[in-house]
Amino acid sequence: MSRQYFGTDGIRGTVGQSPMTPDFILRLGQAAGTVLARHEASGRRPSVLIGKDTRVSGYLLESCLEAGFTSVGVDVVLVGPMPTAAIAYLTRTLNMSAGVVISASHNPYPDNGIKFFSAQGTKLPDEWEEEIEAQLAQDAPCKSSMELGKARRLSDAAGRYIEFCKSTFPRHLKLRGLKLVVDCANGAAYHIAPSVFRELGAQVVVLADKPDGLNINEGVGATHPETVAKAVVEHNADYGFALDGDADRLICVDRSGRIYNGDELLFALVQARLNAGLTVPGVVGTLMTNMGLELALGKLDIAFERAKVGDRYVFEKLNERGWQLGGESSGHLLVLDCHSTGDGIVSALQVLSAIQGCGQTLADILKPVGMMPQVLKNARLPAGYDWSSDNAVQAMCEEVQASLKGRGRLLVRPSGTEPVLRVMVEAVDADLANAMVDRILAKLPVPQ
Repeated sequence: MSRQYFGTDGIRGTVGQSPMTPDFILRLGQAAGTVLARHEASGRRPSVLIGKDTRVSGYLLESCLEAGFTSVGVDVVLVGPMPTAAIAYLTRTLNMSAGVVISASHNPYPDNGIKFFSAQGTKLPDEWEEEIEAQLAQDAPCKSSMELGKARRLSDAAGRYIEFCKSTFPRHLKLRGLKLVVDCANGAAYHIAPSVFRELGAQVVVLADKPDGLNINEGVGATHPETVAKAVVEHNADYGFALDGDADRLICVDRSGRIYNGDELLFALVQARLNAGLTVPGVVGTLMTNMGLELALGKLDIAFERAKVGDRYVFEKLNERGWQLGGESSGHLLVLDCHSTGDGIVSALQVLSAIQGCGQTLADILKPVGMMPQVLKNARLPAGYDWSSDNAVQAMCEEVQASLKGRGRLLVRPSGTEPVLRVMVEAVDADLANAMVDRILAKLPVPQ
């Protein structure tokens, strides 16, 4: 069935505009709760864990979801601001029926979103999301007082998750002697990430750990790595790590201020495993993954496959192949023998263990990877406009693809979370890539 609400990463939009309105979120809780009850083991009341990032709208949406779930007989456990990956972990370890994250990830604060995790701590299967959408079109009457769900808060959620993150770092390694800059993006990890690194022995300089509900991702975090890069140089730190609003992305910076994206960090994890004598049968990237990574893995005789953009699709392909390592250029990294979903903090610890295990700097580890210049630009689209049926745009895309033959590749795709079209050109020359992107953007209409 076609989806009306769910995108590549749950439901997302500007708060106050459909679908991110109080009445819809309450109905979403009712619909999701009804579906969960349908799949729950006989005689067991469904239970849901709800976490959020630091957006001011989180209070509103949390209350609406709580009301929706409890009205159809689902118990709710609230944990407040927590990273997305923490909800996945706690959902699994607390034997919950599902987990819910209220977050719009890297988007600005006026936006928010709802994403679900299964009882296993993985993204909710497409079939379940479709079932929830179908249920939204039907009534979900409120249960009698005797059947209503209950709500409670879990006071030690942060401590539980901090200990989990630390457990993914090799016991024989320590971070003593390292000076790290950690940019929390004024988001969900503001009270988590600094403690993890400090408790493992590092000296930590913390950025953007004072959320006020409006400053999430504002000039900081994984979408603005220049902030952490500047701080690393100023503080003479060894490395810097930038998370995004819900802390599932990671961007790394070294002592010189050089920025490393998800493709490069993924190769570092591969190299570390090879150096440890482990087998890496294959790696999954996305349509956006730099061809330089694919070529570098090929030289190591490691299979590489591309999934659709979105960490859920990377996970699905890893699951199909029985592989453990995958990720996206944006910094979503999947290390499935550590966690069931992308986790910026755990990824940072894996990068640090790779550096220490290889006995090299990150720059040295990545010397075999020749990243090709990529130019990605976003164009906001007018309401109702379909770029795929615009003959002028399609003709220009064909012309660009023909001119890039043997020298690069073109990828044009609509965002799954915003009303924008993403145009990416990868080529041997950055100026060529930039010119090709601009030629396509020039054919797009300008929103009124």
